[in-house]
Amino acid sequence: MEVAITLAGIIVAAVVIVVLAIRSLIIICPPNRVAVISGRSRDDGEGTARGYRILRGGRTIRIPLLEKVDWMDLNTIAIELSVQNAYSKGSIPLNVQAVGDVKISSREGVIENSIERFLSRPTGYVQQIAKETLEANLRGVLATLTPEEVNEDRLKFASVLIEEADDDMRTLGLDLDVLKIQNVTDEAGYLDSVGRRRTAQVIKEARVAEAERQAEARESEADSRRRSEVARAEADLLIVERENALRVRTAELDATALIKEEQAKVAGDKARVVAQQELQQERIELEQRRLEADIVAPARADKEAKELMAKGAAASIIEDGAAQIEVFKRLVDQYQAAGDDAKQIFVLNMLPDLVDKIVGTVEGVSIDRVSVIDSGNGQPGIPAVMSQLPAAVIKLTEQIENATGIDILSNLGRSREPEEGVEAGAD
Repeated sequence: MEVAITLAGIIVAAVVIVVLAIRSLIIICPPNRVAVISGRSRDDGEGTARGYRILRGGRTIRIPLLEKVDWMDLNTIAIELSVQNAYSKGSIPLNVQAVGDVKISSREGVIENSIERFLSRPTGYVQQIAKETLEANLRGVLATLTPEEVNEDRLKFASVLIEEADDDMRTLGLDLDVLKIQNVTDEAGYLDSVGRRRTAQVIKEARVAEAERQAEARESEADSRRRSEVARAEADLLIVERENALRVRTAELDATALIKEEQAKVAGDKARVVAQQELQQERIELEQRRLEADIVAPARADKEAKELMAKGAAASIIEDGAAQIEVFKRLVDQYQAAGDDAKQIFVLNMLPDLVDKIVGTVEGVSIDRVSVIDSGNGQPGIPAVMSQLPAAVIKLTEQIENATGIDILSNLGRSREPEEGVEAGAD
């Protein structure tokens, strides 16, 4: 078991060592750098043997012990240029300050120059070489230009300088990205004199132009006044002509208006008469409608209402008579069917009316209070009053019997017996 673990550890260590070894042999080049792999002779395609190869981005594998790798940065290097007392065209000494950006060239055919000159060199060395070269080119360009050209057209000056320095930069294996002129001065005051002379010339030209403009303005003002007077006279004449035409047109319009006014008066009178006639006709029709609504229509409606009421009363009388006849017929039929008891049935049917008549005789009598007085014979007052009620009822039935000949109590007794018999049979 321990042997297996030891063997596994050895295998893992060997694998790690192999991986690290391979990793150390693989060269990966970023975009802002150039890898120079030297140690073997290679044919560059033009029949010239070269002992190195160049890798611009990507990856490759170096041969251990036979090849080594050097790096060159392609980043921009800022340079400040300063030239003192550089003679321009016309032997005027100038001081020029400028800034530029250079870098190691990565172009085919140029990068070999930079490798030969700057491989393993620090950035400061490259910066110093580029600065001295550009300052020399700057002095050479200044000798071909006048101070005015240098100061006034700095873009042209910079473009000429770039063209002059391009060959030298390519020879060194560098690229000049940007070059800007910051300041141009001279210790003799030549540019200031030129500026003052130019300023005086500009002021002079401005004054001359101002005088010319003032003269032109006065001339233009006089011409404008003349044209204004002519235009005013023409306008006055035109105004007079327009006023005359306006008077004529006003007279014509007044005449036309007068005629139209008379015609309108006649038309108005005619329309007023017609309107009055129509209004009178409307009044007549309105009066007729009023009479129709106030007298004729109510009379007609009253007549129709009375006719309808008369018809309704006649119909009611006829119907009541027919109903009474029908009732009498049915009573006669019932009395005939009753036989000997018909008289008693007739009186019993009339009994409610008789009772109402009898009660009506004392209808006007108002009894506010009944006082019961004890007679002193030993009987209470209220029982004595109550004992008189049966006698009064019997007396009332006797009076009805004397008036009608019908014994109500005996008839009620006969009508009660069958009912009791029915109840007994039911029991």
